[in-house]
Amino acid sequence: MYYGEIKNCDIANGIGVRVTLFVSGCTNHCEHCFQPQTWDFFYGQPFTEETEKHLLELLSPGYINGLTLLGGEPFEPDNQRALYPFLQKVREQYPQKTIWAFSGFTLEELLGEGSYPHCEVTEKMLSLIDVLVDGRYVEALKDISLRFRGSKNQRIIDLNRSRSEKRMVLWDGEAEG
Repeated sequence: MYYGEIKNCDIANGIGVRVTLFVSGCTNHCEHCFQPQTWDFFYGQPFTEETEKHLLELLSPGYINGLTLLGGEPFEPDNQRALYPFLQKVREQYPQKTIWAFSGFTLEELLGEGSYPHCEVTEKMLSLIDVLVDGRYVEALKDISLRFRGSKNQRIIDLNRSRSEKRMVLWDGEAEG
């Protein structure tokens, strides 16, 4: 896997101050994507063990609320295979910090057996994520007043509550999440 950028002290992509990883590679190719350069699976730099160590160090300060995954597309199958072991390390080292992920795929697509983004680690990766912002960006549904998303079709899903209630629960913005 490759990544395009790492942002430290990001306040735009989840609650609080976050470390954000922009992975490379995306087959969704949303019209008017804000980062089309990240569609290329080899854009940026290789995601290495040194990259993981650097991200874990960036997550260490108490004022950092957590990690956010963006893209490109974190849920491209090859990206999932690289991110899942890393997310396990984040959870082990920082169980109190939240993990947010943005995906152009819907939760239904991610969980759908036989769908393109569903692979052997999808459920495991989702089990480590607190909040999922899902759905492709749709220019005709653009709304700059929306929090943490660009178009009205995109959802912010509270995966922790969804797992505990065994149904999809949208994030209400009240809890830390």
